[in-house]
Amino acid sequence: MAEAPPPNANEGCVGPTSSSAGKSSACAGCPNQAACSSGTFSSPAALAAKEKERSDLQNALSNISHIVLVLSGKGGVGKSTISTQIAQALSSRGYSVGLLDLDICGPSIPRMAGVTSRTVHQSQSGWEPVYANPNLGVMSISFLLEEADAAVVWRGPRKNGLIKQFLVETDWGVGGLDYLIVDTPPGTSDEHISIVQYLNDARPMMDGGASGAIVVTTPEEVSMADVRKELNFCKKTKVPVLGVVENMSGLQMKLSDVQFLKGGLDWNGEDCTQQALEILKEKCPEVLSMMICTDIFPSSGVGPSGMASQYNVPYLGKLPLDPNLLKACEEGVSFVEKFSGSPAAKPLNDIVDRLILALPVDDDDGEEDMAS
Repeated sequence: MAEAPPPNANEGCVGPTSSSAGKSSACAGCPNQAACSSGTFSSPAALAAKEKERSDLQNALSNISHIVLVLSGKGGVGKSTISTQIAQALSSRGYSVGLLDLDICGPSIPRMAGVTSRTVHQSQSGWEPVYANPNLGVMSISFLLEEADAAVVWRGPRKNGLIKQFLVETDWGVGGLDYLIVDTPPGTSDEHISIVQYLNDARPMMDGGASGAIVVTTPEEVSMADVRKELNFCKKTKVPVLGVVENMSGLQMKLSDVQFLKGGLDWNGEDCTQQALEILKEKCPEVLSMMICTDIFPSSGVGPSGMASQYNVPYLGKLPLDPNLLKACEEGVSFVEKFSGSPAAKPLNDIVDRLILALPVDDDDGEEDMAS
C-alpha cells in the first residue's frame, strides 16, 4: 500500500516510501526531505510500524460515525466555545458525542464542559473519558495533569505522541459515537498536521479521515487574514469545510440587562443602573423589552460571509456576543438548554441543524436518526 504524502509536504510529493523520495525535484525545500532520502520512512521496520499504527487507529475509530474538526488560524475567536456548545447541543438532542481537546498547552474544554478537577481512569479497554452528561464524553490533557495550573512545555514530537494516544487509547464506549468534535489550537502547525494524518490513516475509505471542519472567525481583517490560511490548509489537506461560523458578530442583549454609569466614558463611574431603569419604567417602559445591538469588531470588506463565498464553502451564520453564552461556558452547562430564549440560542441551534444535515447519522436499521 503506497504511503500518502504528509500534510506538510510540498506540492507534487511522490510519497515517503517512493524510490525517489527525498530526491525528486518536488522534494526541494520540503521539511521531510532529509528523512525521506535517508529511508527513514521506507525501511522494513518503519513500514511495519506504520502498518501497526494504521491498524490501531482504524480499530480505535471504527465505531465513530463522524469526526468534526473545529479550526481557526486565529486565537481568541471562540473555537473552544463553539466546540463545547455544539457538543452540548448535539448531546441534548440524544446523539452520542465525544469532545476531544487538542489544545495541549492551553486546555479550556474541561471548564467549559463543567468537568474540571476530574481524572480519567485506565481500564483494559483504554482511557475512559470524563462524562459531562450521559451522552457527552470529554478527553483532555487537563485530566492527566497533577496540577491544574501546570505548564505543558512540550515540543512537537511529544504533542504528536499524545494526540495518537488520545485517538488510539480513548474508549468512547461499546456503542461508539455519532459525533466526535475535535477542538484544536490556533494555527496550522503540529497538532493540525498530526490529527489530519492520523485520521487519514484511520479512515482511508472515507476520502479523507475527517468528516469535515467548522472554521471559526470574528468579523475583522486581523482574524480573517489568519482564517484564510486555515481554509487553504483545509484545501491542501483535503479536509472538507462544513462551513464558516462568524462568531462575536456584534453584541446583543436586552436593555434591561445593561449597566448604566454616571461619568461619561469613565469606566469607574458611579453605577446608576437602578435609577435609570426606574426612569425608563416610568417614562417609556416599552423600551425595557427591546434589544440593544452594537458592533464590537468592525467587519472588514466582504466579511466572513464573503470570504466563505470566495472559498466556495458554506457560511453557517453568525453568533452574536451574548453574555449568557459566556456564562454557560463559565458554568459548564448547555447554553441552548439553559438559555433557550437568549439572542445567540437560535443562531447556535441553526448551526447545529446545518451540521446534522451535512453529516446525518444512521440508526441501527440504516434509517436517518431523527433525534433532532
